Amino acid sequence: MINCCHIKGKKQLATQEKYYLVDVGLLNVLVGRDRTADRGHILENVVYLELLRRGYKIWTGTLRNGEIDFTVKNRYGEVEYYQVSWEISDVENEEREFSPLETVQDNYPKFLLSTESFPQSRAGIIHKNVFEWLLKK
Repeated sequence: MINCCHIKGKKQLATQEKYYLVDVGLLNVLVGRDRTADRGHILENVVYLELLRRGYKIWTGTLRNGEIDFTVKNRYGEVEYYQVSWEISDVENEEREFSPLETVQDNYPKFLLSTESFPQSRAGIIHKNVFEWLLKK
C-alpha cells in the first residue's frame, strides 16, 4: 500500500471494477468492431499494459472530485502518477485530466499522457505524447 498521498480507495487493480485486456482485439469480438468512441479507454488499457511490462506495481484511486488513472511504484520503489486521455484539446477535458493530479500535494512525478502533438505541461505535471512515451523505454 502506498502511503504517499491523500487518495482514497487505493487498491490493487485486481480488485477494482476496472478491467484491462491483454488483447484489445478481444474487445472488438465481444462488443463490436466500431471502437472509435472508446479510444480513450483503449489507450488507457495500452498504458496499463506498458506499465506492467516495465515492472511497475499499479494502483488506482479516487479523489473527492475525480480519479487518478494510475498510481505506480517503479522497480526502484519510486512513486509516479499517470493520467491518460486521448486528447485534451478543449478546456473541459484539460481541467478534467489535470485537476486530479494538481490536488495531490506531494513531490512525486505526475504525468499526463495524451495523443497531443504539442504537449503543454502545467503546475509541475509533465504532459507527454503517449506514443513517444511508449517508444522511449
